[in-house]
Amino acid sequence: MNKAVASDANDQGKERESRSSLLQQSELEALAVSAILEHRRLIAADEAVYEEWTRATSDLSVSGAVLKSLQDEYVARQRKSEAKQEELSEIIDVLGYVPQVPLDGGE
Repeated sequence: MNKAVASDANDQGKERESRSSLLQQSELEALAVSAILEHRRLIAADEAVYEEWTRATSDLSVSGAVLKSLQDEYVARQRKSEAKQEELSEIIDVLGYVPQVPLDGGE
């Protein structure tokens, strides 16, 4: 990674952290819970795409184009999940703890 990209990413992280620190504790906790639930949904969807990709890999009738498409989809989802994980980490860092979140996302 070049210095300009690293600096830009660092500036964006500081900007998000400063915005987050302006929120009330209860707002930060609600934001963290929402981010955790979203992250769980992304992981579940990523796993479904991964399972489909691995099933398709062992199926000789599936074309290379379809396999490439599934692989590309999975890689794109992993990048999105990584970005969401970083965002969640920043929220939790500002909050100072990981809030309780029901396993099913309900109250």
